[in-house]
Amino acid sequence: MRLKEITDFLETLAPLAYQEEYDNSGLLVGSSDEDVKSALISLDCTEVVLDEAIRKGCNLIISHHPIVFKGLKRFNGKNYVERVVMKAIKHNIALYAIHTNYDNVLDGVNKALADRLGLKNLKPLAPKSGILKKLVTFCPSAQATEVRQALFTAGAGNIGNYSECSYNTEGLGTFKAGPGSTPFLGQQGEQHRESETRIEVIFSIASEGKVLKALFETHPYEEVAYDLYPISNAHPLVGSGMLGDLENPMNELDFLKLVKKQLNCSLIRHTNLLGKEIQKVAICGGSGSFLLPQAIQAGASVFITADYKYHEFFDAEGRIVIADVGHYESEQFTQTLLFERISEKFPNFALHLTEQNTNPVNYLI
Repeated sequence: MRLKEITDFLETLAPLAYQEEYDNSGLLVGSSDEDVKSALISLDCTEVVLDEAIRKGCNLIISHHPIVFKGLKRFNGKNYVERVVMKAIKHNIALYAIHTNYDNVLDGVNKALADRLGLKNLKPLAPKSGILKKLVTFCPSAQATEVRQALFTAGAGNIGNYSECSYNTEGLGTFKAGPGSTPFLGQQGEQHRESETRIEVIFSIASEGKVLKALFETHPYEEVAYDLYPISNAHPLVGSGMLGDLENPMNELDFLKLVKKQLNCSLIRHTNLLGKEIQKVAICGGSGSFLLPQAIQAGASVFITADYKYHEFFDAEGRIVIADVGHYESEQFTQTLLFERISEKFPNFALHLTEQNTNPVNYLI
């Protein structure tokens, strides 16, 4: 199949518009028009993973972490990033990363972590702003139902767990068709007055292309009347980290032991235990210290994440237990999740899960 078929599917799971500004998710090496015969999935795209792809005949590597974060000015193999990119190009292996965009969707990195811990009632810990827009369009009232339904089908009108949300007001529109026009209503050179419906819908920026395409294809006017507004509302189903509940409360030590077992941790670094039961849990795969204020505000008893620095542990201030499980440990199940999702969509595609443990951190216990 073409590489574009796979990347399009991955971007339905985690639209690129949802990645953080500093990130570099997407197709890093290769052409979307190339044919792909098999793919290898890994958390990291390292030299050993690339060699594994070569041995297995894979010409696509799908990794969580991008091999390239910053612009490369030279390709002379002086570091592992340059060597991986050079070797991938030499062997015609495409590289695709699905990073913070997969962190920020509800059924992504943090969902895999939450499922391992048995968390329920999941929602983003820090809902993401700046990814919603409002469309306002004006169309003849007789065609409003058709236009509205087309917008819903294209992905507009979703607010949290509600769909087909819109606001509609009736009014009077005027226009005069000029020379060369082919008006749907009225006559050239004459002002026409028409009963119109103002339709307002919210949509994610990831759906903008589909929403506008549906509007232009369905709206009867030769010149479609519409406005687009950026809005600052947070998206309730997209964002950093995750908040969830244990089905049954646990004491802190028993819960940390459960976390250690379920995440295959060699150790857990944590702040002082507070002698409280654990029920509401905040998590963030990877480096999540920036979410501590949100975890505390949400009433979580424990915050599970990684990459905490010494002085950052003091920020708990006796209000929450911080549990640093390790970066790799908090994201390792992302590989399996991707494998399952892609296999479900393309059951006949040759897909491999890496045999490499790419964790660069070792522990002497």
